[in-house]
Amino acid sequence: MFNSIRGLLCEKGIESVFLLSGDIEWEISMPSNDIQEYTLKSECRVVTWLYHREDQMKLFGFSSERRRNTFLELLKVEGIGPRAALKIMSGISQDDLEHALENADIARLEAVPGLGKKTAQKMLLSLKGKLVQSQGAAAVSTPYGDLVEALAAMGYDRRQAVQALEKAAASAGSELSAAEKEKHIFKEAIIYLSGA
Repeated sequence: MFNSIRGLLCEKGIESVFLLSGDIEWEISMPSNDIQEYTLKSECRVVTWLYHREDQMKLFGFSSERRRNTFLELLKVEGIGPRAALKIMSGISQDDLEHALENADIARLEAVPGLGKKTAQKMLLSLKGKLVQSQGAAAVSTPYGDLVEALAAMGYDRRQAVQALEKAAASAGSELSAAEKEKHIFKEAIIYLSGA
């Protein structure tokens, strides 16, 4: 659908921005942390996601693909809808959220406005290891960033995916073509991760 919209930032609110692109002015709901990254009356790019139901359409925006990914991961947690995800992202920085999830810091998650203990626990169970990006320290050590992302999309922990890919790469034969080697490594990594 829409990946991003580029245009002139006409207005900034607490939870939304108005972006003029061509002859269309878009109202885009955004986390307040992301809104602060933009300058009024400047050209900017907003990464988007369209929420569509029978009775409602709403455009959500983010300052980066990383932030949109966080939003989409939050939506997978039981009991968190788009408005709640936006509120959570407004109440904690990306780095703090990732750190809290990776270190099982339930107290830090509970400190986010509107986030109770039960939902914080669900977030911890659902998201641990899923928000660490391929640019992060754990994945930098591997040339297989796309494979890490693919495994993460399948529900595997990114750090464990990196380790499994490195093991699989060590066992791959040198006689394989680049495409064959990548397929072999991906398949072997899944076997390692599934504990077979």
